[in-house]
Amino acid sequence: MSSSVPRLVIAAPSSGSGKTTVATGLMAAFASRGLAVSPHKVGPDYIDPGYHTLATGRVGRNLDAYLCGAELVAPLFAHGARGCDLAVVEGVMGLFDGAAGEGELASTAHVAKLLRAPVVLVVDASSQSRSVAALVHGFASWDPEVRIGGVILNKVGSERHEGMLREALDASGVPVLGVLRRVEQVDTPSRHLGLVPVAERRGEAVAAVAAMGSQVREGCDLDALFALARGAGSLPGDTWDAAEVVSSSPPPPLPVPDPGGAAPRPPYRPERPRPQTPDGLKVAVAGGAAFTFSYAEHAELLAAAGAEVVVFDPLRDEELPEGTRGLVIGGGFPEVYAPELSANEPLRKAVAALAGSGAPVAAECAGLLYLSRELDGLPMCGVIDAKARMDERLTLGYRDAVAVSDSVLAEAGSRMRGHEFHRTVVEPGAGVAPAWGVRVPVRRVEGFVQQGVHASYLHTHWASAPGVARRFVERCVGSWATAG
Repeated sequence: MSSSVPRLVIAAPSSGSGKTTVATGLMAAFASRGLAVSPHKVGPDYIDPGYHTLATGRVGRNLDAYLCGAELVAPLFAHGARGCDLAVVEGVMGLFDGAAGEGELASTAHVAKLLRAPVVLVVDASSQSRSVAALVHGFASWDPEVRIGGVILNKVGSERHEGMLREALDASGVPVLGVLRRVEQVDTPSRHLGLVPVAERRGEAVAAVAAMGSQVREGCDLDALFALARGAGSLPGDTWDAAEVVSSSPPPPLPVPDPGGAAPRPPYRPERPRPQTPDGLKVAVAGGAAFTFSYAEHAELLAAAGAEVVVFDPLRDEELPEGTRGLVIGGGFPEVYAPELSANEPLRKAVAALAGSGAPVAAECAGLLYLSRELDGLPMCGVIDAKARMDERLTLGYRDAVAVSDSVLAEAGSRMRGHEFHRTVVEPGAGVAPAWGVRVPVRRVEGFVQQGVHASYLHTHWASAPGVARRFVERCVGSWATAG
């Protein structure tokens, strides 16, 4: 099935140019016209999609050619944009900045080409005038396969400044589709891992998104931008469907050598057919302000595999949802809420009891910290015999990973790509049975596998390996049968 949804990619020469303000503002402005707007974000960012969701009323989705593979970018886009009037895709970093050492892979330019979408370049014009033409000309001519359909000038100081910029760009052949001046109320607060998530400041976030939408409506030519988006034409290929990929996901490939040093594992056994899932089998997913990092496709895949997905808030709920037979704790900011998480002793005990029963538990990054014995000296769930603490050093980057131990997510030897993004340290960094072996920044093993628990710093995107969700739910079925 092909997708003909009009679409725009919002890019910039570098980070800090105003992509999020412009992209979110465009989403809000078009949504206020009554259009169904599909929001997307290039790369592994979890925070910006929260603002996109506020602007559009639809789930913000990520398009990551590294985590999911280039072949899945268009199908995942078509899945998210199905039935919409317009899709707006916010880029990452500078237009041509991709995965380190991988050329254009996972860059905004790469995704724009995969989507056959025109690019709108957001330029911070606060410290330039005529030079803007050279900058735009360079970006427009660097890769002839990337179509830069227009420029939005951001942080323009005055009408005179705007006139100088427009005059310089007249000869570039790239039209100016908008001019935005600095407006204080559209600023959004940041901290150690980027913007503060929507879930932590919903009232202020709603006001900020409204201000972004107002600024874009006043400063941009929405009709010209929509016309540009309609020029994207048809995008051939299949539309991603969770039920289809879960039911048809093939057996995983043969194992590869473990980068942490272990010998290659025996060949895979073909996956057995998915068993009948009992009605009411619940997988609890952590949410709320402390656990805001999650890809929408994970819940969709779990549901397609037969689970009833129920969200709970570890800051407020003192019990797991009744009937929980599996637990997923994604990323977020438990370090910010450590006192509140620690104070909720009934839930900590419930999580420890579930893990102790052998039920499947998948924890990524923040989830790993929550399962540890303590975080910054405060008691946590005690499922993992490790201590976690804040650290000044930022750990950031894509990772090629190999499963070191059989777990509820993967057989030993299976390969996945992931992403690390944290300013915390867990000591020790790996258990007796580690979760992953990774190649960068150094060859090492990390994470913990014990009973039904898989806990690791690595964020993964299950759309790249839908068998993960099926395997997890199968283990939930087995755990339920054993408990019964």
